[in-house]
Amino acid sequence: MDTPAFQHLLSLFPQLTLRQRRVAQQELTAPHTITSLNTQLPACSGCPHCQADVTQLAPWGWSRGLRRYRCKLCLRTSTVLTKTPLSRLRKAQCWEDYAQALIEGLTVRQAARRCGVSKNTAFLWRHRFLRAMAAHQATWEEGIVEVDETFFLESFKGQRGLPRPPRHRGGKGRTRGTGPDYIPVMVVQDRAGHHADFQLEKINAETVIAVLKPLVSPDAVLCSDGAGVYACFSKEQGVTHQVVHNRQGERVVGAYHIQHVNGYHHRLKEWMERFHGVATHYLKNYLGWRRMLERYGRGVNIKACLHEALWYPMQHVNWGACK
Repeated sequence: MDTPAFQHLLSLFPQLTLRQRRVAQQELTAPHTITSLNTQLPACSGCPHCQADVTQLAPWGWSRGLRRYRCKLCLRTSTVLTKTPLSRLRKAQCWEDYAQALIEGLTVRQAARRCGVSKNTAFLWRHRFLRAMAAHQATWEEGIVEVDETFFLESFKGQRGLPRPPRHRGGKGRTRGTGPDYIPVMVVQDRAGHHADFQLEKINAETVIAVLKPLVSPDAVLCSDGAGVYACFSKEQGVTHQVVHNRQGERVVGAYHIQHVNGYHHRLKEWMERFHGVATHYLKNYLGWRRMLERYGRGVNIKACLHEALWYPMQHVNWGACK
């Protein structure tokens, strides 16, 4: 606003009623929503265009309430949101409420009511927030490593032209447990708490070896049930393999068991029930969402959730630097 227009606006203030003046005072003294969001977002770590160091960034005004920078090398401007999943999303004043909705595990419609947006916007935001979270998992596990698989009913939720008769609110498959109607998810966790899970097309030796080979340390002890695919992996990689049958009296063999992984399966399935069936197309995002909640536990908060959505996890994730 230019100076004459601002002076004209100030000259109109004496005409306001007492109630209108109080409302104006409240609006002027209340913290701006974008200012509040700025305190939750991570600091700019470098140029997102040419990957130059943060020392090469110079302040260059503001953009939609966020500090904008200009790179001295490539001469392009950016904010902390540039080239992140949240880039170009509108209504940033609602993001903190939406992050809280993710922490509470609200459904799309519940999150929409919480933030005052449409259900379509809430659905779009969900998967923009979860896109980066889905990639945050351990890439190196050692010591005693537990592995087991669980299964989710294949779902074409939200799609047209189903290859089978529709099911309602999740429904049941034509087969039980591990049939062709089910999508396998393999969960791997070591005793240090490093966690990874993988949505697989099918469980066979070739697929399991391809997934576990870059993840499990050669000197680890792999604990699994009696599935032959894990024995094939251990034999090929020379990894010590401890079979622990999931039967009464055989679930624990000394220090070896798969109780941590099975406990995670239980918590994951119980948490998933509120969504009445998750589309297989988006299953990886939901797995990442649950991993984020598990990783932070009771310490999860809005700031951590926003950092995760912007590729900057606040809590340590084992990215395999110790290989």
